[in-house]
Amino acid sequence: MKRIKEIGYVPNINFSLHDVEEESKELSLYVHSEKLAIVFGILKLDPEIEILIQKNLRVCGDCHEATKFISKVSGRKITARDSHRFHHFTGGFCSCGD
Repeated sequence: MKRIKEIGYVPNINFSLHDVEEESKELSLYVHSEKLAIVFGILKLDPEIEILIQKNLRVCGDCHEATKFISKVSGRKITARDSHRFHHFTGGFCSCGD
């Protein structure tokens, strides 16, 4: 999170659904399942292997934005399939055009 914040990522706390203090809302965004799955993929997969995330719910706006930054910082191709569409993240951009 520190590396993507350095290049411009700003957490959108509107996607934090917990009724907690403002400081805790940002921290709750860090443990969304998409972000945890991407980090696990970065740690465990070879760098040339694309990371594929599958969800049965739609990807939240904050995770979508963070994944764009993660793909830029890590240089990895990330595909997230949610209940609505495939999102292909490469170099800080998404195939859906936001």
